Amino acid sequence: MHTLSYCHGASTTPLLGETIGQSLRKTVEQYGNREALVMVTQNYRVTYHELWEQVEQVAKSLLASGIKKGDRVGIWSPNRYEWVLVQFATARVGAILVNINPGYKTTDLQHALGQSQVKLLIAAPNFRLTNYVEMLEEIRPTCEFPEKTVILDRDWEAFLRAGESVTTEELEILEQTLQFDDPINIQYTSGTTGFPKGATLSHHNILNNGYFIGQILKYTEQDRVCIPVPFYHCFGMVIGNLACITHGACMVIPGEFFDPELTMRTVQEEKCTSLYGVPTMFIAELDHPNFSNYDFSTLRTGVMAGSNCPMDTMRKVQQKMNMQEVTVCYGMTETSPVSLQSRTNAPLDKRVSTVGTVHPHLEVRIVDPETGYVVPRGERGELCTRGYSVMLGYWDMPEATAKSIKNGWMHTGDLAMMDEEGYVQIVGRIKDLIIRGGENIAPREIEEFLMTHESIADVQVIGIPDAKYGEEVMAWVKLRDGVPASPEQMTAFCKGKIATFKIPKYWKFVDDFPMTVTGKIRKVEMREISTKELALEEPLQA
Repeated sequence: MHTLSYCHGASTTPLLGETIGQSLRKTVEQYGNREALVMVTQNYRVTYHELWEQVEQVAKSLLASGIKKGDRVGIWSPNRYEWVLVQFATARVGAILVNINPGYKTTDLQHALGQSQVKLLIAAPNFRLTNYVEMLEEIRPTCEFPEKTVILDRDWEAFLRAGESVTTEELEILEQTLQFDDPINIQYTSGTTGFPKGATLSHHNILNNGYFIGQILKYTEQDRVCIPVPFYHCFGMVIGNLACITHGACMVIPGEFFDPELTMRTVQEEKCTSLYGVPTMFIAELDHPNFSNYDFSTLRTGVMAGSNCPMDTMRKVQQKMNMQEVTVCYGMTETSPVSLQSRTNAPLDKRVSTVGTVHPHLEVRIVDPETGYVVPRGERGELCTRGYSVMLGYWDMPEATAKSIKNGWMHTGDLAMMDEEGYVQIVGRIKDLIIRGGENIAPREIEEFLMTHESIADVQVIGIPDAKYGEEVMAWVKLRDGVPASPEQMTAFCKGKIATFKIPKYWKFVDDFPMTVTGKIRKVEMREISTKELALEEPLQA
């Protein structure tokens, strides 16, 4: 009888039965004099004692602004130290923090503010070339939310002064009414169709996920974690901030947004022991002309997540950046986010070819998308997660919630395979599958092969409509600096090495890929662009 694709993360370490505020308080009591948060470009650094005092000040200001338990408080900003203060202050007063994507334009902004009915919005004045104040004024006539707005740099000091009217005793009385299963965070997740949905997460969801991520990474109060990934996403605020505060580690923020050289300089100057990033970030660091100028000797571990990691990139990160204990995390916002993670002592081949094994206290299984039956190990199917990390639901969307969570199982939409040891490999998205003339083609398989070409720095494979086969294979290629290549060379490289039907018919050479703020590749947008270009007979290389 075949072993089924199911694993349970049995653990002798109990779940944390506490709120985020209670957890932070314990860390402050234990590691109060240790550095807690550094924000390089704002020239900001505080100990855990100082962090606690500043979080309390912001919490009192929220109460003075009329915020009550369960009210939604939006944060629309790139990475700043104020973001972290607001994250923990909302948790201490029981408000639900609504993470607004810094890259949102008016339509998505209005949807998020209105759908979650944000009472108070704390916003940066701008992000890169986007003026947030002007955008808020533009949507005001047709959107009654937020009721109040605090613009950082302009209103922050007045906001803090208003909190002086609230006593510590008032705040602590309120904290005693909070439960760890209360909703505490809404994160809008973008699907392939329609407006983003608000994944609603509890203290219990994200605090425990951060704690076990830190445990797997062997974090202690000695660790200093470089976090160049955005806070608005689970990568920054959970894998980053919550993994740190549950172990007394220091959060080190290079700047408002990712910059490869600033990140490398921060690792060196702050003596970071851990570094985070999506694969494209690590590729940008490794390929940077000044890479050899920086010292990575203090690095030990880190997290690579967000999208599929090329094997070559993982090996270079381990060898050239001294991250021997780097791990790969897999998850989704709806599961807080991590459900699978490679261990620091996993065999090298497992760390570069899989997303690891199930997280403590969680269950994963792989099912046939058509029948719902669990498939034997080694067979493809849809990955599902069950356990403490599964979201409370999509905010005010019960039907969408019911479609995604069945019998407690969160259906990820990702195609995966589980081996006999329980390691899971992500082989594609159900909707990303290219179906060419009846053949199911997993884009990642082609991407991994093409990454072995010496001219290619990164590549993304998509399917585009085709009258004869239904879909044809197309590759968007980012070449290494100064290394030329042609469609003919690429096609010749593939011949005889991968199946003919998997060889891209179309090649597009680009400098960058369309991405979300978190570094995830926007394949939907790539398909739209390429389909239009083909229709206009633009010079796509066939």
